[in-house]
Amino acid sequence: MHGLWKLRGLCTLWGKQTSSHTLHIITRQVASVQWGRQEVPAKFNFARDVIDHWADMETAGMRPSSPALWWVNGKGEEVKWNFRELSEISQQASNVLSVACGLQRGDCVAVVLPRIPEWWLVTLGCTRAGLIFSPGTIQMKSGDILYRLQSSKAKAIVAGDEVAQEVDMVAPKCPSLEIKLLVSEKNRDGWLNFKTLLKEASTTHRCVDTGSQEALAFYFTSGTSGPPKMAEHSHSSLGLKSKMDSGFWTGLQTSDVIWTISDTAWILNILGSFLEPWSLGACAFIHHLDKFDPVVILKVLSSYPISSLFCAPIVFRMLLQQDLSSYKFPHLKTCFSAGESQLLETLEKWKAQTGLDIRECYGQTETGLTCRVSKTMKVKPGYIGIPVPHYDLQIIDEKGNVLPPGTEGDIGLRVKPIKPIGIFSGYVNNLQTVADNIRGDFWLMGDRGIKDQDGYFQFMGRTDDIINSSGYRIGPSEVENALTEHPAVAETAVVSSPDPVRGEVVKAFVVLAPEFLSHDRDQLTKELQQHVKSVTAPYKYPRKIEFVLDLPKTITGKIERAKLRKKEWKMSGQSRTK
Repeated sequence: MHGLWKLRGLCTLWGKQTSSHTLHIITRQVASVQWGRQEVPAKFNFARDVIDHWADMETAGMRPSSPALWWVNGKGEEVKWNFRELSEISQQASNVLSVACGLQRGDCVAVVLPRIPEWWLVTLGCTRAGLIFSPGTIQMKSGDILYRLQSSKAKAIVAGDEVAQEVDMVAPKCPSLEIKLLVSEKNRDGWLNFKTLLKEASTTHRCVDTGSQEALAFYFTSGTSGPPKMAEHSHSSLGLKSKMDSGFWTGLQTSDVIWTISDTAWILNILGSFLEPWSLGACAFIHHLDKFDPVVILKVLSSYPISSLFCAPIVFRMLLQQDLSSYKFPHLKTCFSAGESQLLETLEKWKAQTGLDIRECYGQTETGLTCRVSKTMKVKPGYIGIPVPHYDLQIIDEKGNVLPPGTEGDIGLRVKPIKPIGIFSGYVNNLQTVADNIRGDFWLMGDRGIKDQDGYFQFMGRTDDIINSSGYRIGPSEVENALTEHPAVAETAVVSSPDPVRGEVVKAFVVLAPEFLSHDRDQLTKELQQHVKSVTAPYKYPRKIEFVLDLPKTITGKIERAKLRKKEWKMSGQSRTK
């Protein structure tokens, strides 16, 4: 069902008309397809073609038996699996799903687990068995879980004690849900115990010969407008794309250890702690980190041989609030950041205190890694690097025309006449939204940017975040960068605010540093406005400033400008047209 839908989505996306009969012939008979300069095999499975490859190399003595997955929880517990062990135990996980639970190829499995080894096992197990995994955060409530289970028509859910009760509340409303697997030391009525079944399962599993275009994962987007959209990724858009691009991003060697700090529900997690390191035969380090604690992160970086760190900008900002001089990171060589643009102040402070650059990466759930500053590239502060191989990223105008270097426009990824491998298959049951997001030959990333003469991209802000004041287009990050250079500003978010003369003006919500809390607010407002005028174009200064105790954020730590903007315009009784 999902496979046929997916091919229909691709044909609609690329403007082709293809009958159901022809679609079935394509799935059966195609040997390989040529998309651009990329030869795409008809069959691909990351578990077989990557994990088992490294396992065979270890068995044959052709590579050292070093950890592939290294998990700790801060309480003295530790799990280390080399690729041979990872291959065997993930085959057991596949047998739990396909044999013990009777799940069939193409069934969807919701995976709602914290950072524990079972998340990686279940995801690999689904991959082997030809099942579609759909990650979700343990911070979801019953309504969130209900929406995802109903949308994905999940046949099974794998969850822990954190959300089991929430699942039970909505399970009767999910007719497709047949199996509940609990990852726990305890048992629960109506649930099968995953750990018990895993111990009993065979270590031999025949990997399903999955098609490269077959559905592998359903990821739910953040849903900034309307409910979250369900994005389908294939074995090629996730697994094969990562295998092809390995070495062009992190530059990991087989002896390296990378720590990706991300919620298991986000695309960042599977890219940085699963696909990228394992494609290169490196080790994925995982800390349970049941609550975010910068001191714990700094101690772990000091105590373990972590050579690469990959996380969201907010992590680096919070680490810099600690006394870094008390810690040494003898093994750390590279730092990567993604999820939102780094503040220039963060880049400079991190470099000054650690001697390391933060290399920015850029992408979205639908595209995976799109742009990066790789290990071998020159770092330009404020730039997100150049496109990864196989991606043609451009700055385009309102009609889809490519703009010259130095001109601000919308960031677009070329998808016509040939679709690059890493693009998702489409939004399930929502093909119109896919079509609406294509302008000319380009998929709209939803962001504004500028490309310089060297091909580096500068992120200017989300399209909806751009402020149009008296004809001037102002990116909020520009103003935020300027504000955070002032010692009074701990955090800030900049949005548009209605104005009877200018249409919109810049408004800054500011969280003050503790030592400035008692200062006169009117005087601080004038001081901050003058400061922005002194470090950037004067027309960008915030004509309105509101001091707040905190800023609304997503569960991944991103500031939700949309909430602030919506509140700002609602209070005025006006509506923003763009």
